[in-house]
Amino acid sequence: MSMKNIVDYLQQKQIIFKSFREILPKELGSRKKISIYVGVDLKGYYVDVMYVEKKSRVLQKEAVELMDLHEKLEKYIDSSIKKKYIIIKAPLCSKAKALLEEQKWKVWHAPE
Repeated sequence: MSMKNIVDYLQQKQIIFKSFREILPKELGSRKKISIYVGVDLKGYYVDVMYVEKKSRVLQKEAVELMDLHEKLEKYIDSSIKKKYIIIKAPLCSKAKALLEEQKWKVWHAPE
């Protein structure tokens, strides 16, 4: 999914940004094949958007790794991030989803 598609998808959900940029996982010291974006919403809050696409199931262990990446991202931009969204195009383990939602993540399944 391209950055434009992600912005369009979020606009359909009434989420609009003043600025939006991609951060490569490598910049955060990760080798994961995911897309990470940082945006600033209209209220001036930072927003973290992650996009995960894979064939195998996203498990709880991976959800923890994604949360670790989020913490590294906060250090990287030197600011706390108010809102966390994750768009997943893969089967999602119910425990992983519950864990993400407990940590105030908004979890969506990507459109085909």
